Amino acid sequence: MKKEQDVGHRERLRNRFEKSGIESLQDYEVVELLLTYAIARKDVKPIAKNLLDEFGTISGILQGNKEKLSKIKGISDKTALFFNFIKDVCSENLSDEIQEKKTFSSPQSVANYARMKLAGYKDEAFLILYLNVKNHLLDSIIEANGTVNKVVVYPRNIARNALRLDATSIIAIHNHPSGICTPSQSDKDLTKTLSNALNTLDINLLDHIIVSTASYFSFKEQHLM
Repeated sequence: MKKEQDVGHRERLRNRFEKSGIESLQDYEVVELLLTYAIARKDVKPIAKNLLDEFGTISGILQGNKEKLSKIKGISDKTALFFNFIKDVCSENLSDEIQEKKTFSSPQSVANYARMKLAGYKDEAFLILYLNVKNHLLDSIIEANGTVNKVVVYPRNIARNALRLDATSIIAIHNHPSGICTPSQSDKDLTKTLSNALNTLDINLLDHIIVSTASYFSFKEQHLM
């Protein structure tokens, strides 16, 4: 009887999504529906709620690394890999959209792109977007990967890639695994150093953006550059 009830519940979730879209589902129900494709014939509602308690948001779950996901009761390595796969599919879709549009409309759109590119990095990582004269994306490269609260960046490497790609401007992005996007003094110093180094080559630093799973900080928006 329990299994029959679970099958009926799964079907009702799928039917609601099919008829009314994802807006008709609460966050835990969205996670439930995802879990039904990875865990067969089992009540996954408690697992969905535990995942949200641990990671905070659906985005946080998708960006969780395999080791941390697997610590949640009911999440096997296979299910954790399933979430990682969904995240990578979303990242590819977003990358395709950016490549098609060839431009970013706002710091928020840059942050959304960067979250997907940097998802899964437990430590700080530094991502550079290389742009041409029309601000079209030429390439995105993770230039450095550091520790949980520090990353060492070499402006000469960024300048070398910019010259190789014939980029006229860049956007610098790095993540704060702590979730707090407030820039440190070293973040501010690096922004100034990088900007000065690129200016000598007529390459413009358009923005430096710090991202976490839930928020972002734009140096440009905050008039810090």
